[in-house]
Amino acid sequence: MDTQKLQVFVAVAEELHFGRAAARLHLAQPHLSRTVRALETELGAEMFRRTTRRVELTPAGLALLPHARALLTRTDEARAAVTAARDGRSGRVRISFAGPSAHAAVGQLARAVREQHPLVDLEFLPGRYGATALTELLDGDADLALARFVRPPVGVASRVVARERCVVAVPTGHRLARATTVSIGDFRDEPLVAFPESFGSAVRATLVEQCHAAGFAPRFAQTAPDSWTCMALVSAGVGLHFTTASAVTHLPLDGVCVQEISDPLPPIDVVLAWRHDDESAVLRRVLQTSDEVLPGAGTASVRPGTSAR
Repeated sequence: MDTQKLQVFVAVAEELHFGRAAARLHLAQPHLSRTVRALETELGAEMFRRTTRRVELTPAGLALLPHARALLTRTDEARAAVTAARDGRSGRVRISFAGPSAHAAVGQLARAVREQHPLVDLEFLPGRYGATALTELLDGDADLALARFVRPPVGVASRVVARERCVVAVPTGHRLARATTVSIGDFRDEPLVAFPESFGSAVRATLVEQCHAAGFAPRFAQTAPDSWTCMALVSAGVGLHFTTASAVTHLPLDGVCVQEISDPLPPIDVVLAWRHDDESAVLRRVLQTSDEVLPGAGTASVRPGTSAR
């Protein structure tokens, strides 16, 4: 059964008049009558009883009517789904991001996408840092990446959505917690807590680069898979944690003091990146929304000596 036959059948069944059904569908009545006969032949049963005065549904017609309506509804829904996908109003976008430092931006984007494009499904891929996020993006395992870079990422399209300062988290009983200024040189011989080198974190790379520039190699006492664990290790006195101001605003700071760094460190850019050749219509919709809610670079900072009370 094709949809035109079902549309004709439903129109006649609802109007119980061939002329009114033909007018409703903008069809010539002879064509409509031939379509009904073709449907009856296909199904091997009469759908209507026709007299000179009235048209009635037969038991077979009554049986077909709810199914015909349901099939037409499903057909309309299928057409609407295809159109929505073609226009980018539905579909899936996979977005990778690191951790607490990205939560605010990811939350803003997700809320705006949900409000503007309710049929779009955002799939979140947390725990992806600079180099890792870039690799997943280029390999097609993610569609968008919100990551931190000291230099613009190569091989992808991107724009800077925020700019961050680096800070250091120290145990509240540590000498640097009482210092009026803290510099990279103060990290010499201090145990440090950081993400594993394999994560490709721009923050860790900045720390290593700045320590080398100051004439020493950083001493990593322990690595941790996320910012929450890093901060717990700082609180336990394991070491210092070099991180970003936006990250510490979303973390528990019991037993931790956050200090600004006096050295003129290179800013770390928060970058939204996507593949140059990705022609996905739904991705374009999400990128348009990101232009509104994540418009450009700004700097996050904390007051020296900030700690939990």
